[in-house]
This record gives sequence, C-alpha cells and structure tokens, in this order.
Amino acid sequence: MAARWLRSLAAAPLMLGSLLAGVGSTALSLTAPTPARALVPYVLVPSEVSLEGAGLGIAQAAARLLRLGQAEDAARLAALVVQLIPADPRGWVLLAEAQLRSGQEKKAGVALARARELDPSNAGILFAQGSLALKDNNPTQAAELIRQGLKLDGRNAGAYFDLGNAQILMGRNREALTAFEKAADLRKNFWEAINNQALVLYEQGNSTEAIQRWRRVITISPTASEPMLALAAALNAQKPGNSESLDLAHRALAGEPNYVLESYQKEQLWGSRLRAATATLLAEPALKPDVDRAQANAGSSSEEGEE
Repeated sequence: MAARWLRSLAAAPLMLGSLLAGVGSTALSLTAPTPARALVPYVLVPSEVSLEGAGLGIAQAAARLLRLGQAEDAARLAALVVQLIPADPRGWVLLAEAQLRSGQEKKAGVALARARELDPSNAGILFAQGSLALKDNNPTQAAELIRQGLKLDGRNAGAYFDLGNAQILMGRNREALTAFEKAADLRKNFWEAINNQALVLYEQGNSTEAIQRWRRVITISPTASEPMLALAAALNAQKPGNSESLDLAHRALAGEPNYVLESYQKEQLWGSRLRAATATLLAEPALKPDVDRAQANAGSSSEEGEE
C-alpha cells in the first residue's frame, strides 16, 4: 500500500456581524455575513519512482543491519521494503534472508516463493529454497531445487556443498563425494567441503584418504573442532591411545564441547563408523577430564555451523 501524506487545514467560518442600535430607536440593522473560505484537504500520492527510491534506501539499511547481526530489525525493515516495491524480487530475497537468520523459517519460505514467482530464472532463489528444504529435513526436495539452480548457475560452490549434504541424507555417498569435490574445486580453501569429503570417504572404508583430507583441512583452518576430533578418532582407531589423537581430542572438545554428544555428531552428518570410532576415543582414560568438562558445557556453546 502506498504511503500517503494528508494535509488538512481547518478553517472556521468568520462571521462579521455589526449590531447597530439607534439611539432612541427600536430598529436593528445587521450586516450580511462574510462568506467563509472552503479549504479542500488534499492527498499526496507518491509516484512509483519515489516509492522505489524510498524502498531501495530502506533495503540498504536492512542489509546493513544484517551485516551487523541484527536480523530481527532487518526483517522488520525488509517487510516495509516489499510493501513499497512489491514487484521487486530483491526485496523478497532480502526479507527471506533476514527471516531465516532470525529463525522465521516458515515466513522465509513464503518470501522465497514470492521471489521465485517474480524472478523464476534466478538461480540464487532456487539455491536458497534448496537450503531451506535441507534445513527442514527434506533432502529430496532440496536436491531437486539445487539441481534446477545449477542448470542456471553451474559454478556456485555453496550450492554443490548443499547438494552433497542432501545426498548424504539420502544415503547416496558416491554422489555426495562428487558434489563436495566439485564445491572444493570451485572455491579455494573451502575447508568445509574438504571435511565432508573425508566424512564420506571414512564411511566408505577409505580411512587413509580420509585422514589425509582431514589433515589438509586443519592446515586451512587450524582451530576448527570438527576435523580435529574426526582426525583424532580415525588415528586412534589405527593406534589406540596415541598422543596425537589425545592432543587433537583435547583441543577439539575445548573448542566445541557439543561434539562430545553423539546426537550432535549425527546432526553434523557423521556416519555410524566415525561415531563408533569417536566413542572409542572418548572412552580413553586420559580424556576423562576433557569429556566430563565437555558434557557439562554441551548445549550451552554456539554451534559452529560447519554444515
């Protein structure tokens, strides 16, 4: 709905009366009243150009709030943007992103659907819908949406990464590995994609290659807890109780205590083979203080968001 500015001026009629009383006379003389001026209120309806300019300005402000991590405030501004310029798909995409970051997944889905209606050939919208479907635990729909987007933009590393995650959830490890390798080829030092390659390789029984890739990940991101603990579990399976495994596990649990929980490992797409190896590692007596501390802190730390 276009914003309206209403300006009204109320004018009370001014009646000038002159009452003359003749001395010694009973006659009264009254002048005719002066007609009042009628000031008609008017409504200023901004032009489409004005609305678009205002909407884009508000969109920039919303984007700045998103960068500052103020997602809820950004979502409120973005909601105003789509009211001012409802036919611009960029506003709906911005609204969806702000809603996603503020935990409003259902509303984000509605905004993305509207954006797609307005711009059906936009690969980014399809990728976003795929990511949302993945978050909603619908890997089949996610994979289909992402594939449609990749037909329009075949060089999006993040899309291939999400496709790989969807393939893992569908039990298609070979296809998942291909997607993760493509993602890493497209983006230099995409350590999350390399890490997930190792996850797949380990479940396929190729522990040697998985270990090599986890070591590579650690050189790219030395503080990432997931590859540290996964590597520690894989090395410990080869040589129980070795000092490198214990040191890696100590650092990993200090960085992200949630990895002490098998349920959290599963959320991060760890397969049964790696989870079993991790359980064996965490049962090492030397790690008991680290495990106890991690269990006490698990759930209170922020998720790394590696997947």
